[in-house]
Amino acid sequence: MAADDPTAKCSALCYPKSMTREALEMLLERVAAWPDQAQAEFVRSLEDIETRHIGPYRLSNDERQAVQRGLREMRERKLADDAAVAAVFDRFRA
Repeated sequence: MAADDPTAKCSALCYPKSMTREALEMLLERVAAWPDQAQAEFVRSLEDIETRHIGPYRLSNDERQAVQRGLREMRERKLADDAAVAAVFDRFRA
């Protein structure tokens, strides 16, 4: 890669096999130069990732309602049977 290639810097940081402390420090140095709004978005993104990967997952109210609705429909036998599901797949495979 040429020294003036804009992807040269990214190749080591964008797709690492594992993020090293050094790579994280380099990334944070670059983030420090970003506008405040971009930095705030970066922090929110990291917090979202951490929430999804650390500890138990907490359903949102909408997700909880969707699960409850699905369970109710299952109890009321409102779900499609195997033949109906197969018919839909057959129709869209054609």
